[in-house]
Amino acid sequence: MAIYLTKESKVLVQGMTGGEGMKHTRRMLAAGTNVVGGVNPRKAGQTVDFDDRAIPVFGSVADGMRATGADVTVVFVPPAFTAAAVTEAADARIPLAVVITEGVPVHDTVTFTAYAQRQGTRIIGPNCPGLISPGQSNAGIIPADITKPGRIGLVSKSGTLTYQLMYELRDTGFSTCVGIGGDPVVGTSHIDCLSAFEDDPDTDLIVLIGEIGGDAEERAAAHIRDHVTKPVVGYIAGFTAPEGRTMGHAGAIVSGSSGTAQAKQEALEAAGVRVGRTPTETARLVLETLRRE
Repeated sequence: MAIYLTKESKVLVQGMTGGEGMKHTRRMLAAGTNVVGGVNPRKAGQTVDFDDRAIPVFGSVADGMRATGADVTVVFVPPAFTAAAVTEAADARIPLAVVITEGVPVHDTVTFTAYAQRQGTRIIGPNCPGLISPGQSNAGIIPADITKPGRIGLVSKSGTLTYQLMYELRDTGFSTCVGIGGDPVVGTSHIDCLSAFEDDPDTDLIVLIGEIGGDAEERAAAHIRDHVTKPVVGYIAGFTAPEGRTMGHAGAIVSGSSGTAQAKQEALEAAGVRVGRTPTETARLVLETLRRE
């Protein structure tokens, strides 16, 4: 099993005919993802050739769902058009929309995530690398060749650190890796993924990657303390961040002691989470914990 994405998932790509959409659709197909169509209202009825496979283009998400039974969409459209693309997906009530786009206005994200929730569509992102269930399916831009299937679940704010932990633990492998994005507002939280991994019988241990700014990790720590029985290992990016400096991710805003790496580490450790100071140390703690379990 896996969470959110399996080999049974049927994937649409909104923006498939653009440069980024084409490139990453090709990579998703190479990873075994069942990409069943693209969406571009100006190119409806056309097909796009990807090596030995011709992928149809539909005029809307709803049309693609009716024709293919798609249950996932991956959004590769510019920031100005992202809200409209996600709203269209939610109107079609597709179960999962993975929003890769960076630079989406926060007001737009607040609006479309609330609307999608009412429609029953789960949003992952925006400004995220997507998610991968190794050996099954890959929806987004995560490299598929740096790890293998296994029994670790990973949820991360950071795309780069997602890749690094996947690589560090490549010999052990993962059930699903979810990059939730680092913007101030995202559609799926650490807590959502922790709950899903807790319920997944094929996930034995959970890795949580956070970063400075906000209180998502503190809230995740409270959830772990009260609701998670599986071992959790954490890493917080930003221990060496200079005080008073604005960091790269839009969500990495620190006010006084709130949102610091140290405060997040203390909250997680108080909930029984082992926290590494570097990605390599975090990977070592994962292996130690698995051996002990």
